[in-house]
Amino acid sequence: MGQTNVTSWRDFVFLGFSSSGELQLLLFALFLSLYLVTLTSNVFIIIAIRLDSHLHTPMYLFLSFLSFSETCYTLGIIPRMLSGLAGGDQAISYVGCAAQMFFSASGACTNCFLLAAMGFDRYVAICAPLHYASRMNPTLCAQLVITSFLTGYLFGLGMTLVIFHLSFCSSHEIQHFFCDTPPVLSLACGDTGPSELRIFILSLLVLLVSFFFITISYAYILAAILRIPSAEGQKKAFSTCASHLTVVIIHYGCASFVYLRPKASYSLERDRLIAMTYTVVTPLLNPIVYSLRNRAIQTALRNAFRGRLLGKG
Repeated sequence: MGQTNVTSWRDFVFLGFSSSGELQLLLFALFLSLYLVTLTSNVFIIIAIRLDSHLHTPMYLFLSFLSFSETCYTLGIIPRMLSGLAGGDQAISYVGCAAQMFFSASGACTNCFLLAAMGFDRYVAICAPLHYASRMNPTLCAQLVITSFLTGYLFGLGMTLVIFHLSFCSSHEIQHFFCDTPPVLSLACGDTGPSELRIFILSLLVLLVSFFFITISYAYILAAILRIPSAEGQKKAFSTCASHLTVVIIHYGCASFVYLRPKASYSLERDRLIAMTYTVVTPLLNPIVYSLRNRAIQTALRNAFRGRLLGKG
């Protein structure tokens, strides 16, 4: 009674940036700059790891796929957002909205599992260094990467199907700048409790399972580091994990806030700020925190740029 199914509309409409034209142009310039830096950094990391044989190790393999996943994730969101800021069409079709939600949710889930694989890699490197080459063999690494992507995209598909099986009210205006789960769910009519519960369970499974493996890995890593007799040795061992831990804290903090809250706690302004963090800032921080502080990556980037792009002559 009184419900209108969203499939009867041609479009959803984004209202994430309804500010003045001058402010929108300023935001466009800011986000375009951040996006270009993010895209360039991640692509350069992938190329550098691909070209430098010294970086053909499990640690950098996982890092390159994390950069690839982040690149795909931002490609599905940021260009559409920039188009809206530049004065383009703020409407998005029903199918387009579903596709955007699918790729954004899948990317976030995939990153969780890739971070768990990277944590396992650090565990083997620190706790069983003599067996590292045999345990982290190419077959296992390939299986971990494939499993991360397949599982992440299956969970993303599940979340998208849960949302787009709902009926929506007369409003089709999304108070956001992309089709994220909370703002689209807020448009649904009737009792959304069962759907909220399904989204919560799917999100909780992704976060808990991946974070459980990360926690177990670091519990063993911490125990191994504490057994190192010298403070210098402990510092060196911990420094190999510091970047990964930083990325884990940022990623899981944002993901938990977005996907593990009930609909009743949805706050427009707060959610926009958090969304900016995990769609624009976090993909930029990943290459900076995890890679560009790494001397091997810096050397590989310089070699790739000089030798491959500029030529040796």
